[in-house]
Amino acid sequence: MDKMNGTLLVGSARPGGLGGVYRLAPGGDGWEHLGGGLPDKLQVNCIVQRPGTPTEVFAGTHSGLFHSTDGGDSWSEMGLAGEYTAIYSILLHPADPDTIYAGMDGTVIHKTEDGGATWRKLPTVQPAGAITGCFPVRVLRIVADPNNPDEIYAALEVGGAIRSLDGGATWEDISHGLLDLSTQPHLRNHILSDDDTEGMMDVHAVAVSAEHPGKVWAANRMGLFVSTDKGGTWVEVGIGRFSDLTYGRDLMVSPHDPTVFLAALSDSSRGVAGSLYRSANTGATWDRIDHDVSIDSTLMTVSVDPANPNRVVCAARLGQVFGTEDGGATWQACPLPDGVEDVRAVISV
Repeated sequence: MDKMNGTLLVGSARPGGLGGVYRLAPGGDGWEHLGGGLPDKLQVNCIVQRPGTPTEVFAGTHSGLFHSTDGGDSWSEMGLAGEYTAIYSILLHPADPDTIYAGMDGTVIHKTEDGGATWRKLPTVQPAGAITGCFPVRVLRIVADPNNPDEIYAALEVGGAIRSLDGGATWEDISHGLLDLSTQPHLRNHILSDDDTEGMMDVHAVAVSAEHPGKVWAANRMGLFVSTDKGGTWVEVGIGRFSDLTYGRDLMVSPHDPTVFLAALSDSSRGVAGSLYRSANTGATWDRIDHDVSIDSTLMTVSVDPANPNRVVCAARLGQVFGTEDGGATWQACPLPDGVEDVRAVISV
């Protein structure tokens, strides 16, 4: 197994004991399954790092929201283990360290403004076009417009997208344009229901760049889409012009350059192929950068080290973790232990 120069943290949602948080240190002997206050048989859906504080990380799990200030050595639960315990997304306010949003099942988002001492459930709305017959609609991603952190967007698995323009006080459905696009033959798709709008409503990630205030990007089952009016209308990016794989699972803007985007693309939700694409011109064109890597399952997540723009790490559903220290010119394989699958998160700290 190769080693990255930075420490990696990975989250696995595999039930039965193999899930949890795993850490790979540059000088270590291999992956370490972390405890230190984390429950046994933990299923992890997301991990985020506090910008500017490499040792402070948060993990969203099926058992609540956990916080570590020492890089994962010890953890404390932040008061959300209760009625809604499965946390799929975390947004840390970019200017106020005490303000945190946590996205859950059932289109539920909780917010704290005092570092987790108290939480309140926000008055979100579930889009009328949400597919509700398979599982509770999950909030898979929450992002804020870097130009106005009170403008917040949320991606809903099989539920479309919603926004708040006032810090979560009120919410609106911004899925109407996605539903309109689902009338096009190549964007009709259903797996879990009999509704051909399902594919367009299966949104996995949203992103906003400081380069273009109010311009929102979305990755869903059918590809990549963009809105120039805060989600009022949507158009297809046409990622199929650049990639044979178009199932969009993750999408992010580099923390170092607002014109650089990264997209994790695959063949399906439980597929046998994945690919990593980068745009250096705010989504106008895309190039594949996972050279000499054979990704054998759905590419679930991509992350850029906040201290090093050339350090990029990725993880696929069945436990394949790999990274680059030189912006994609070469890659190192860091496979997880056998049996650690359903990987949902990876970061470099």
